[in-house]
Amino acid sequence: MIVVRFKLRCSPERAEEVSALLAAVQTASQTVPGVITFDVGRDLLDADAFIATEVFDDRAALDRQEALPEVAAAMAAFDGALVAPPEATIYHADSSEPYE
Repeated sequence: MIVVRFKLRCSPERAEEVSALLAAVQTASQTVPGVITFDVGRDLLDADAFIATEVFDDRAALDRQEALPEVAAAMAAFDGALVAPPEATIYHADSSEPYE
């Protein structure tokens, strides 16, 4: 299992555009085989920052998700919209269990 945490911060005047692009990525990603969850939210303390938490069965699922046209469109639009480079971390998990 692969877990990805992706955070980006955009300029205030582009925040709604970036939000719409990320919503399109989220919707499309949730239909990709091997994507367990794909969630995007706004940072509670910074309305111009977005955090994606992505969980995949394996690297092949991550690669399929990254190949989506919605991802390409978002990445192209990020050029000039972001105020800092995105932060991304990939975690490799050996197991998971429900939190009780």
